[in-house]
Amino acid sequence: MEELKERIRAEGRILPGNIVKVDGFLNHQVDTRFLGQIADEFAKYFDISKVTKILTAEASGIALAAICSYKYGIPMVFAKKAKSDNIEGGLYRSDVFSYTYKKKVTLICSSDWITPKDHVLIIDDFMANGVAMRGLLGIVEQAGAKLEGIGVAIEKGFQHGGDKLREEGYPLKSLAIIESADENGFTFRED
Repeated sequence: MEELKERIRAEGRILPGNIVKVDGFLNHQVDTRFLGQIADEFAKYFDISKVTKILTAEASGIALAAICSYKYGIPMVFAKKAKSDNIEGGLYRSDVFSYTYKKKVTLICSSDWITPKDHVLIIDDFMANGVAMRGLLGIVEQAGAKLEGIGVAIEKGFQHGGDKLREEGYPLKSLAIIESADENGFTFRED
């Protein structure tokens, strides 16, 4: 998605540890109009008519997944990173190491909201090494649901998480894949 690449070039920054900062439009201050365009782009790659649930992880993926949910008319579920008192009954759990927070977290989702009858589209704002995505895939698997696809706005291709998932046959579409990022700017993988 060329407009997404342009926004990354214009507004993105590189922080120590290869952290790509795009929080001015994607995951802190949110440009909802632009996220609507990202949702429209994902709809070109996945058969939305088959999808019954959109799944993401708390917290920064929620805005994009909610816009997709609204545009597609499909419920969104997010995997929480902590069990709250209002979650009861069966739970799906998936332990992952958070690249952002540098610690292990457990993704938790109530079994009330994803069932074997569901066809799930995973939507997330970012993917680096793919560990969080594997956690979401674990939830889909535990639920016995069918995965219809994985949509990621920005993938850090130089960390190879997406490459490994594609090699394993997962239906993954990333709208902007960053091959390198340094003081000279961003280089993107061509489709």
